[in-house]
Amino acid sequence: MKLISICPSNTELVVYLGLKDYLVALDDFSNWPDDLSHLPRLGPDLSINMNLLETYEPDLVLASLSVPGMEKNIQELKDRNIPHIVFNPQSFQDIAENLDTLGKATGKEKEAALAIENYLNFLDKYRAIAATIKQPKTVYFEWWPNPIFTPGQTNWLTELSQLAGAKNIFDDVELASVQTTWEDVHRRNPEHICLSWVGVKQSRMKRDHVLKRKDASDLQAVQNGHIHLLEESLFCRPSPRLLFGLQKLAYLLHPDSFSPPSANELS
Repeated sequence: MKLISICPSNTELVVYLGLKDYLVALDDFSNWPDDLSHLPRLGPDLSINMNLLETYEPDLVLASLSVPGMEKNIQELKDRNIPHIVFNPQSFQDIAENLDTLGKATGKEKEAALAIENYLNFLDKYRAIAATIKQPKTVYFEWWPNPIFTPGQTNWLTELSQLAGAKNIFDDVELASVQTTWEDVHRRNPEHICLSWVGVKQSRMKRDHVLKRKDASDLQAVQNGHIHLLEESLFCRPSPRLLFGLQKLAYLLHPDSFSPPSANELS
């Protein structure tokens, strides 16, 4: 079966199900795992070259509305009658359901069922440990610095925070993504600041980006040295790799309660 993924989170779903050999082409931003680097690229996820995509005669194209702006690609797939699935995950349960849908679409129901079982067991283990933590840490995630965007209530990072023994300071806003201001962040005064800018390499983010902001030195996160630079690929993509992001954040916040991240990202 010939699969094409046009965003990174979908590529990671395919790999998690052990179907990477089915992939015949990818978007430009699918950068994990490294052994997919040989595959042809179809352009950025928001500007897929549909003429080129058609030349690979895919049996199925995987798109996702978790990427704002993907609607244009989806309309093109419809107009050209190209077989496709559109995912729109906002939670860990949504990701499990996406794995189930992909397993059924590729004739790999048994493999998907096993993968989902392992995935849910992992989450249950962290949920049980998080339940023993009496004082969850307050965390501010920053997806984009100007204007500031941060995950709200209906977002996987709010759930990931809870599983890591923490509380997203914007979990009272009933949105997946919230545009806010530094003044609002300052007022909420988080214990930890986590920078994870979408599409930006970890090496390009600096703590000074926060320290230069108005009255940043007043924040308890700054005073305690709790500004963290996180890999956007482990926190901003709704795929099973969030499990490794969870491992990292949980150990970062509560090293006495959670184990260090494993060497295998998906173990």
